[in-house]
This record gives sequence, structure tokens and C-alpha cells, in this order.
Amino acid sequence: MILKRNFNPLKVAQYIQFELFISLAISLLVFVAFKYQIINTGLPFSIVGIMGSALAIFIAFRNNTSYSRWWEARTAWSGITNACRVLGRLIITFTDSHQHQTNYDKKRSEDFKKEMIYATIAYVHAMRIELRKQNNWNEIEALLPNEIFSRVKNAFNIPNQIQLYIGEKIYEAMSNGTLGGFDSFQIEGQLLALTNHQGTCERIKNTPLLRQYDFFTRIFLYAFIIVFPFAIVKDFMQLESGYLIIPLSLLIAFIFSVMGKVGEVNEDPFENRITDIPLSAICNTIERDLKEMLGETNLPTKIEQKDGYLP
Repeated sequence: MILKRNFNPLKVAQYIQFELFISLAISLLVFVAFKYQIINTGLPFSIVGIMGSALAIFIAFRNNTSYSRWWEARTAWSGITNACRVLGRLIITFTDSHQHQTNYDKKRSEDFKKEMIYATIAYVHAMRIELRKQNNWNEIEALLPNEIFSRVKNAFNIPNQIQLYIGEKIYEAMSNGTLGGFDSFQIEGQLLALTNHQGTCERIKNTPLLRQYDFFTRIFLYAFIIVFPFAIVKDFMQLESGYLIIPLSLLIAFIFSVMGKVGEVNEDPFENRITDIPLSAICNTIERDLKEMLGETNLPTKIEQKDGYLP
């Protein structure tokens, strides 16, 4: 996620270098053609105005829709963070509340709390890895028992399998007295919340923005970049400043291309790019919070922004 307020124009230009190359080539050809009278007639500026208006409408719609997808993804991960905190609190407090029971086993209860908290941490890291289509599953190996990691590592949906494991352990804890008979009702509510948020993230990940908007926005942009120099060259040639169509065309192409690129990169918020949701930082926060709830002091180093970017 980008946190800094100012950007390097040269780095921004790298994202739209193809569009800028087209603009430079077309404006240069148009200038040379008019200078040597290969072409003597330009286009009415009204044509460019109509095309620019249509392009602006498409770009505005796409940017609004893309930001809605990005914000929904961020909202879902806020929900995951809160659900994990509540789940951790319920596991710890419900387990400790049965200390007065005759069948209370302190070691068994402490092992259960740690196992469930670590499994919840493994779940969020697995979600991050799955959404980013990475393959570094060794990151969660230390958070799960060996037999459980061996069971889930080749699953089609690893986060879902970790949730299944958490559910199994909860009902096992109810049967041996670690948890009470009604404790699962509230715990299941938080597992349901995690499942709902996971479904939201998977929907955003697997359902692209309508391809019609992507395709026609690009077509309209390229058409506008090509036509624009023809609409302004005649006026500039009459002012004996025809060469100015080259920087002006580049400037207009830069503006519209950047506007289009903003929507393009925001529509997919889980691609591990600098513009994406900061999943690494969110997972780091969840891990630190849950381990601290367990009473651990050796917490992972907090992930901070670097050079204006939060991973």
C-alpha cells in the first residue's frame, strides 16, 4: 500500500511508457507531415472533445468501481483482524473459566489455547499466501502440529482446511472438559465471520472487473492519443509553433493514461503490488496481537512502512 503523498514522475511514466511512446511517435509524425506539407488539413477540435468526454466517462466509472473493490477488500481484512482478536479472546477466557472444574487439566488447557491461537495465526497467513498465489507455505509450518501441516499443505483450499482443524479441536475440547458445552456457540460465530470474509476476498480475487470496461477504455485511450495531434496541429502551425504539439500531446497522454492506470491497478488488490492491500502488515499485526494475548513477549518485529510503502 502506498503511504507517501508525492510520487516521482519518472517512475510513474514507467507504468505508462507504451502509451507515451505512441503519443510521441504520432505527434512527431503529424508535425513532420504538416511541416513538409505532406498533410494540409487537420481535424476539428470538437471531435477530440467528444472522444475525450467519452474516455473520461469510462475512466471515471472504472476508477470508481476499482476503488470500491479495493475498499471492500480492505474492509474484509479489517473484519478478519477483528474476528481473530475476538476468537483469541474467547478461546483464552473460556478455557481459563473452567479452572474450578474437577476435570480441569492446566497443561491440557494451556496447550489447547496455544494450539488454537497459533492455528488462527496460521489461518491468516495462509489466506495471504493463497490470495497472492504464492507458494511459501513453509511460513505456516511452525504454527501447526506436524501431522496437521502434512494434512493441509496439499489441500486445494488450505485456509479452509485450517478452519476445519480449528473446529475439530474445539469440539474435542468440549468433549474432554477443556471447554464448556455452550462455549462453542460464540466461538462458532467468529469462525463464521472468518468464513464470510474469506468468501468476500475469494470473490474479489476470482471475479475480474467487467472486461468490457477494460477493453474499451484502452481502445478509447489509444484512439484519443492518436487523434489528438491532428486536432491541434493546424492551430499551432499557424502560430509558427508546430513543434509544441509534441510536448502538449505527451502531457495530455500522460494525464489520461495515469488516470486509466490508477483504475487498472486498484481493481485487483491481492496481487502483491505496491498499490495492493498491505496483507503482510495486517497479518503481522494479527500475529503480534494474538501472541501477546497468550502472554508471550518474544513477538515478531512489527512491519513498518519503508520508503512510503507498506507491504
